[in-house]
Amino acid sequence: MGQKSICIVGGGYIGVELAKALEGVADVTLIEPKAAFVHAPAMLRALVDEQVRDKAIIPYDKLMNKGRLVAQRATLIKPDAVVVEDGSEIAADYIVLCPGASNGGIFKPGHEDIDSFRAAQSSAQTQIESAKSIVIVGAGAVGVELAGEIANAHPQKALTLISADSALFPTFPATLGAKLRSKLQALGVTVVLGSRVSDLVSTTAPYEGGVTLDNGERIDADLVIPAIGSKPQTALFDDLPDVVKTTDGRVKVDAYLRPSSLPNVFAAGDAVDAGDAMTIVAASRQQPWLAKMLKAVINGKSAESVKAYAPWGKAPILVPLGPARGNSYLVVGTFGDWATKTMKGNDLFISKYRKILGYT
Repeated sequence: MGQKSICIVGGGYIGVELAKALEGVADVTLIEPKAAFVHAPAMLRALVDEQVRDKAIIPYDKLMNKGRLVAQRATLIKPDAVVVEDGSEIAADYIVLCPGASNGGIFKPGHEDIDSFRAAQSSAQTQIESAKSIVIVGAGAVGVELAGEIANAHPQKALTLISADSALFPTFPATLGAKLRSKLQALGVTVVLGSRVSDLVSTTAPYEGGVTLDNGERIDADLVIPAIGSKPQTALFDDLPDVVKTTDGRVKVDAYLRPSSLPNVFAAGDAVDAGDAMTIVAASRQQPWLAKMLKAVINGKSAESVKAYAPWGKAPILVPLGPARGNSYLVVGTFGDWATKTMKGNDLFISKYRKILGYT
């Protein structure tokens, strides 16, 4: 029998590491229309430091030695093949879907054109540099980290962070949000909690002007930056049999990360609900399990021969506020500046992903 074939759709965090892990044991094809991997967490600092942008947009051309990269968009999933936009079919014994999620256009590219993404980032950087006052709407990890990056790089600017929640990171121990709020305020950031913006003009791109809160309060600003979360990309699942979507639009998977009744089609990452939040930390747990399971399947075993996937109970989170400050939750407790900058703040894992993609 010849070598088994695996087709991975999506060159994000799971796709690149899975392709790398399996190319030595299977005929691997990675389908990804973009020319480069965009390391999304670094794109927050890239809005105040273009050198970070240059390092964190990494071409795919050195990722694999044996595998094949198809620079097209997948349009249809069949039981034994993936159809791409030019109409051709890529046959596969096993298919792994990792389409990910979209976000605001300055944080993550929503299309194939990396040059357009660079231009959007550069334009937003100019807007940030020109503005004397900035409002960030949304205080999840993206909003909080962006506030820290801007406050660190431009301490003279009037910066306001708005959250609809009554605390920062309310699903984590209260100490994490409280310490981050205190550090943001020490950086000069005004943190507004428990308020919604009633007149948000755009959910994806920065725009000039202020905002009005649901209590009628007006906050004037030169620039408004929306940072209100990710949207799972699930169109590829629509033609699969017996697919179920959750209320937040993600696709349910079984204990072996199968999104449908097809036994050879698997899925992971932000587009699916495996019990994890939509974070890179979740991806880092799913990818090794997928690699282990697929290696077993390639060797003639069933997926069920591997212990079922177990999601994080309470996943860790690292929240830098610029290169030197921040707080993190690491399951056993909350940690401050030194741990956060050492693990993430200094480098933002850029060197890790450059190495994975063959760039040092």
